[in-house]
Amino acid sequence: MSTTIPALRISPSATRISADERAKRMSNLSFGRTFTEHMVVIPYKDGAWQTGDLKPYGPLSLDPSASSLHYGQAIFEGFKAFSQPDGSVRTFRPDANAERFNRSAKRLAMPSIPPELFLKAADELIRLDRAWVPGNVGESLYLRPLMIATDPFLGVRPATEYLFVLFASPAGAYFPSGVKPVSVWISEDYVRAAPGGTGEAKCAGNYAASLVAQAQAQQKGCDQVVWLDAVHHETIEEMGGMNLFFVYKDGSRTRLVTPALTGTLLAGITRLSLLQLAKDLGFEAEERKITVQEWRDDIAAGRMTEVFACGTAAVITPVGLAKANGFEMQINQGENGPVTMALREALLGIQHGTAPDVHGWMHTIG
Repeated sequence: MSTTIPALRISPSATRISADERAKRMSNLSFGRTFTEHMVVIPYKDGAWQTGDLKPYGPLSLDPSASSLHYGQAIFEGFKAFSQPDGSVRTFRPDANAERFNRSAKRLAMPSIPPELFLKAADELIRLDRAWVPGNVGESLYLRPLMIATDPFLGVRPATEYLFVLFASPAGAYFPSGVKPVSVWISEDYVRAAPGGTGEAKCAGNYAASLVAQAQAQQKGCDQVVWLDAVHHETIEEMGGMNLFFVYKDGSRTRLVTPALTGTLLAGITRLSLLQLAKDLGFEAEERKITVQEWRDDIAAGRMTEVFACGTAAVITPVGLAKANGFEMQINQGENGPVTMALREALLGIQHGTAPDVHGWMHTIG
């Protein structure tokens, strides 16, 4: 049975920003500080999604008793739109983001949103704010969908009213001075997620709980934190909010290992894409558990040659130094590795339309 997709009222701003002002705002882009002129807001009540609005970007109005403010029913996603050589705009795997959004919603007892509505909202917003899509390689329009519970009720139960919001932010190159390896602190004091918890959901609470560990990593002189499993504090899980990959070389053989999805890790869209791209480039790729001790031993023996993290914002980030209580290890002499950079260029090529999209990952905005 087909699902009826709610209508989306389109109400452009009566006072659009001038081309000169827009160019000024986009002249020195950093991540997540500049926003386009419109947003999508779709309410959910009476057991169904209602007619939504594509309207001027602005504040949301919430009752102080809105349950998301008290009990944390809040999820989000992130994906990107890219300018193409032919002048069109395409988004990267938005269907996968819609699917993951609904998995997060299910874990937090929130309603799913029809994927067609998710994609329609993004397409219409991009069409209206097309001029905000940057044109240079490494730049993009970042899309942020989110859902929050809006019930004005203090009882502890799943809400009955929600709000889906989608807005966009033009983003400059994550590494404006060139890709540089980061340093990481392997946390033994804090954990990101426990078995049976919300680790595989992209919910707000996971990120709030990570901030103190990130601050500790910076106090230790590192850029990012690496999470370990909650039970034994031995198995590697993620780096900050990014998935990790470990590169092994044995003669002409190249093998990539990434921590297996156990329910405590986020199933990254970039991670999924790189597992396929690795095979496309002739590398082996596997998902399995890997321990800190194995990381140390394999770096020392020269079997492991590179480490990198991946995610929507930074695409691929090399790791050049790892530290923990009692040890530190340098990776690939603290330099960018050839496998890391080959994968990064392959992915960026697909996203920016300079390489064939053989897997059909790019969604064209009609």
